[in-house]
Amino acid sequence: MAKFGLQENGETERVAFSDADIEARKWVMETLTKQGLDVSIDFAGNIIGLRKGSNSELKPISFGSHIDRVPNGGNYDGCVGIMAALEVIETLNENKLTTRHPLEVIVFSNEEGGVMGSRAMSGHLGKAALDVVNSTGYSMGEGIMRLGGDTTRIAEVQRKKGAMAAFLELHIEQGAILEKENLDIGIVEGIVGLKWWDVEFTGFANHAGTTPMNSRQDALLAAAKFIVAVNEITNSFEGAQVGTVGRIKAQPGAPNVIPGKVVASLEIRDLSAEVIEKVYQAIKARGEIIAKESNVKISFRPLDTTAAPALTDSTVQKEIEIASTSLGLSHKYMPSGAGHDAQDMAWIAPTGMIFVPSKGGISHSPKEFTAAVDMANGANVLLQTILSLDKKM
Repeated sequence: MAKFGLQENGETERVAFSDADIEARKWVMETLTKQGLDVSIDFAGNIIGLRKGSNSELKPISFGSHIDRVPNGGNYDGCVGIMAALEVIETLNENKLTTRHPLEVIVFSNEEGGVMGSRAMSGHLGKAALDVVNSTGYSMGEGIMRLGGDTTRIAEVQRKKGAMAAFLELHIEQGAILEKENLDIGIVEGIVGLKWWDVEFTGFANHAGTTPMNSRQDALLAAAKFIVAVNEITNSFEGAQVGTVGRIKAQPGAPNVIPGKVVASLEIRDLSAEVIEKVYQAIKARGEIIAKESNVKISFRPLDTTAAPALTDSTVQKEIEIASTSLGLSHKYMPSGAGHDAQDMAWIAPTGMIFVPSKGGISHSPKEFTAAVDMANGANVLLQTILSLDKKM
């Protein structure tokens, strides 16, 4: 998989909608077809591979993840879940096993740019999201068309609640808890919610050499104070909530011009929607004070990339635990601090999520790494959980 988008420096770039993304998707579809699955692309650009079960009246057990990456990301985020899904199908084929339920492998589109494909499937992809542009220069709407979807028929992608018997996602932890505690498997109890905003500071662009310090309306200086405030305010609340400013754009962007406009991102995550809102309101209030003191204007624009907190299904959690124990794998229940496609699937199906260790807790980086034995352990837990759910549901 890492060969799709491989650069001269040995690292891989495969942002959603890129040529590399399209090439990798083609390879996955060809592989699923060779494995005997009925393969299609839905109107949101999700790849769907369907393996027939012995009872066509039963609802499918679905599992999958994504293969798109953040810019300058790693080879394991999302991809481990897809490679494991392919391995599960291959193992079933090799052993000539037919499940009672149909099995559905899903490769979600543009997970890293706002869980686009899974949000469409759960009915939470709003029209405004289609205008969001990623680093390829394509908007979500343009990207959907580029991937073989159809923006005029997005609503048809939505699955009704209960349309799946269950949904499972295997993923790297993207943290260091499992490695530090020398554990094999993480059983995810819930996935944090997240909200994004663009925070715009509007001052006045002027000559850097002729404008006295006390006469400036420096949008970047206000933004800098705001960034520090985000860190202070987020830490002032009890709990595990996180607040981040990960992107900043200053205009006009010349060394000899005082920035007249700055747009900064704001992201807040927590397992509680109420906590997210409390932290946001406190940050917003401080931002307005900073803007007034800096003689600039500030505005907060919510982006349509909101993901609500989601708890995984207790029954599916238990089956993951049983599978881990039967395989002799150590495990623990834990939350996910990162957002995942499983978050949206939890709206429409009993959902479970399996974590495997990340070396050093590093993710969204070329240094991201998960050992082969850990990936194999995760794939085995995924397989055994699917087989158990197939018998019991």
